[in-house]
Amino acid sequence: MTTDKTGIQHLADILYKKGLRTAILSPGSRNAPLVLAFNRHPGIECLSIIDERCAAFFALGMAQQSRKPVAIVATSGTAALNYAPAIAEAYYQEIPMIVLTADRPIEFIDQAEGQSIRQKGIYANYIKASFELPQEIYSNDDQWYNDRIVSQAFNEATIGRMGPVHINVPFREPLYQLAQPSSSITKIITRVETRTSLPGTVLKNLTEIWHLFPRKMILTGMLHPDMELNHVLENISEKSDLVVLTETASNLSSDCFFPSIDRVISSLSPTESSNFAPDLLITFGNQVISKMIKAFLRKNPPKAHWHIEASGYAPDTYQSLNKIIPVRPVDFINAILPITKGNAGDYQQLWKQRDKLNEEKHQEYLTNLPFSDLKVMEQILRAVPEFSNLQMANSTSVRYVQLFKPFKQLSYNANRGTSGIDGCTSTAAGAAYESKIPTTLITGDIAFLYDSNALWNKHFPQNLKIIILNNSGGGIFRFIEGSSDIEELEEFLETRHNFTAKHIAKNFNIDYTFCDKLNTLNDCLSHLYEKDQVPGILEIKTPAVESADILKSYFKFLKEEQ
Repeated sequence: MTTDKTGIQHLADILYKKGLRTAILSPGSRNAPLVLAFNRHPGIECLSIIDERCAAFFALGMAQQSRKPVAIVATSGTAALNYAPAIAEAYYQEIPMIVLTADRPIEFIDQAEGQSIRQKGIYANYIKASFELPQEIYSNDDQWYNDRIVSQAFNEATIGRMGPVHINVPFREPLYQLAQPSSSITKIITRVETRTSLPGTVLKNLTEIWHLFPRKMILTGMLHPDMELNHVLENISEKSDLVVLTETASNLSSDCFFPSIDRVISSLSPTESSNFAPDLLITFGNQVISKMIKAFLRKNPPKAHWHIEASGYAPDTYQSLNKIIPVRPVDFINAILPITKGNAGDYQQLWKQRDKLNEEKHQEYLTNLPFSDLKVMEQILRAVPEFSNLQMANSTSVRYVQLFKPFKQLSYNANRGTSGIDGCTSTAAGAAYESKIPTTLITGDIAFLYDSNALWNKHFPQNLKIIILNNSGGGIFRFIEGSSDIEELEEFLETRHNFTAKHIAKNFNIDYTFCDKLNTLNDCLSHLYEKDQVPGILEIKTPAVESADILKSYFKFLKEEQ
């Protein structure tokens, strides 16, 4: 037995046949037909998460790992609005999600009916596509229309530039009626994915332009791990006139790449900046974390900027874009690699020398560093298990991680689509639940407290460790230029507080350790990781003012005697 609403039976079955395997359900009444259809479908795993905001970020974390859509199901009214932050993040991270919102009957919207708002098109600015199912099935044509919409929605979420789609589902009562599953066969519509290749004439033209420029830079944004792309980038980085700049969230790793971008950029004097700037900039991937490289390239614009993106989407982040190349980055590099030659020059060597010097200074600065955010991060990264998943929360945590070259095989993830703090813990929980591998979240106190409902989850994964850097407020505002100098800093920007995670952890029966000294940190980290399948929280109390001063001094130190 399942819901008596045939259209909703078909909805669940079509999504299953097209590849959906998980639905995150939040309690309600108006969404009862959806709950019945999904929970009683033999092929779909259903998880109940009470807080819709946490539920949506949990689903985002799952889809981030699997690269397959996860459905989220909410009741009507403001419950649907709580999905918005995660949907926006999924949109800008290109993560597929199927968003299902139950709704009141169409005729009752704006008629002072309880728990009703205007839900049709509610996520219009940050959704790939929005649909509404017919609220009743009266004919074969109604059923055909219903089923066609479901297939179209799934296709939109998964083909090309992936992302979330929204299906609004208005229901008339009764909501809890049961019936035998429909005997009618659900039809699915499949869209075949194709790949674009570069025509010979275009490739010839790009190669000619390539050879005009003596300094070339490939800058990568957020990417999912891709061994094939990693390999071809290593091959092309052998050219002496080219540098490959990566970030931890690029998930690309090689001794041939330059992962600590801010170290190099912060050490440059105004007179030498032009020597490090590229003539040709090639970009691909999602958002870049480093503000320094963005400012550097805007101030020192390349003569040409090519963005490689199969869907053709290309933001002009550096204000110098002049070519959009709609192919996969790995296909572009494979095509251009054999027919390009490296120009004689010292561009790559220039970057290597500065990078090597900065690595030496980085290690020197850390050697006798007192207890602070930067020193703590060094110890944390040494303790995170090899071949595990590292989730980096916004804002300070992810920026500190960028200062350290990857020296372990890790998968790096962060909510850098919109860079909000609102769902970092929930996302990490979803990622850990999906991946089943050891997962560590490095977060700040504000981000953790803001998303503490992430722990209110009976499906909370046993393989998740949470490390909180608690500097009693938004530490990032102490080293952002301008914000650290205004009198409103502590009250309105940092939001100073004296809370800890101790009682939150106790409330949810999660192992908790507190550390406020450098000489006990390694023991605390060892305790956190000693039990593989036991979730744990390590809260590290760090000094806010000293940590900000140490980070500012760090960048000054890198710049000295270059």
